[in-house]
Parts: sequence; C-alpha cells; structure tokens
Amino acid sequence: MRALTLLPVLACLSAGAQAKVFSRCELARLLQRGGLDGFMGYSLDNWICLAFYASRFNTRTVRENSDGSSDYGVFQINSHKWCTDLRSHTQDLCQMHCRDFLTTDLSDDISCVKKVVMDWEGMGAWMPWRDHCEGRELSHWVASCNL
Repeated sequence: MRALTLLPVLACLSAGAQAKVFSRCELARLLQRGGLDGFMGYSLDNWICLAFYASRFNTRTVRENSDGSSDYGVFQINSHKWCTDLRSHTQDLCQMHCRDFLTTDLSDDISCVKKVVMDWEGMGAWMPWRDHCEGRELSHWVASCNL
C-alpha cells in the first residue's frame, strides 16, 4: 500500500527533473548551435529577448489562453496552430506534441520556432517579442556570453 502512495510523488519528481530554467548565456549557446542566430534575418539577441519575456527561460512554462489554446515551453509555442495538446483544436503545423516543448531538450523547440518565424508574421507572431524586443537595442542580451 505504501508503494502505491509513493507513485504520484515519484511521478512529480520525475516530471520536475525535466524542468529547467536556463541561464541567459547557456540558452544563447544552445540556440546558436541550433542555428537560430541570423535565421530569417533575426539575430540571436532577438531570440534570447523573446525567451526571457515569454517564459523567463523556463522550460516548464505553460499558459492557458482565453481561446482555449495554450502556450508551451521556453518560446511559448501555441497549441492552436503549431502543436497538439489533445485539448484544443489545432493545425499542428510543427507536427509535434506540445508536451515535447516542456523538456530540457530544445531541439524540437528550435525546429518548430523556425517554422513559426517563416510564417508571414515572422517574430511578430509572439506578443512578448513585439512588446519588449521589436525595434529595440538588444545586444546586451548576448554581449557578455563570449559566443
């Protein structure tokens, strides 16, 4: 009986082990290796600024929206258009499950955000980028990272 009561605790600990809040420079290095620096004309500092204002670099960030969709992961990828969460209607253009954006492996996140930014809105698809990053001096986001 005691083992059964530990199962939910172990499941939570296992899920929590996958969560990570990246440091700014650690994330910058990962995104640079993933080919985001200069992708579709957007410098790496745009991506870091977006990730900060979207999720504070936290892989486990999930936000529910008033339209029934949710945003997932470091980049807050939306379930209505880009991934499936089995709860909301989706176009699933990245052909991925939204929960895949909640892990420390950012390869799937990077693959999907490349598709998002190739869409007609570019990085304007993200409100946090429009509100906090667009048209601003962003070099401080990566200046001390020794990239």
